[in-house]
Amino acid sequence: MKLSAKSEYACLALIDLSENYNKDLTRIEDISKRKKIPKKFLEQILLLLKRAGYLKSRRGAEGGYKLAKPPEKISVAEVIRLMDGALAPVESVSKYFYEKTPIEQNKQLINLMRNIRDYISNRLEGTTFADLIKK
Repeated sequence: MKLSAKSEYACLALIDLSENYNKDLTRIEDISKRKKIPKKFLEQILLLLKRAGYLKSRRGAEGGYKLAKPPEKISVAEVIRLMDGALAPVESVSKYFYEKTPIEQNKQLINLMRNIRDYISNRLEGTTFADLIKK
């Protein structure tokens, strides 16, 4: 599994919004500066997260973004899947994005990839954005 820049920036943006969960709306410019995310790229990411139900927003001078649910209800796995798709190292062991691959010819190799998938998935499913902002 390799994270795209989109996933990395989405996670950073959600960390920022998690840190500001009990405050007013957060402006794109503020997230962009604090987390060093290109503003145009951040706008696209936040829109995708909003459409998926993770964020709510308001337009205008007093506008910005806010988490739609508490940070402890958002796992890192769900955000990475939204941005990048499968967590599995190969599609033939993916639970949600299965596709046939050449390594299916070897049972031991498939088992190894499945074990890697399970480890990654369990760690990411078990980690929320609340966990990532604990001091």
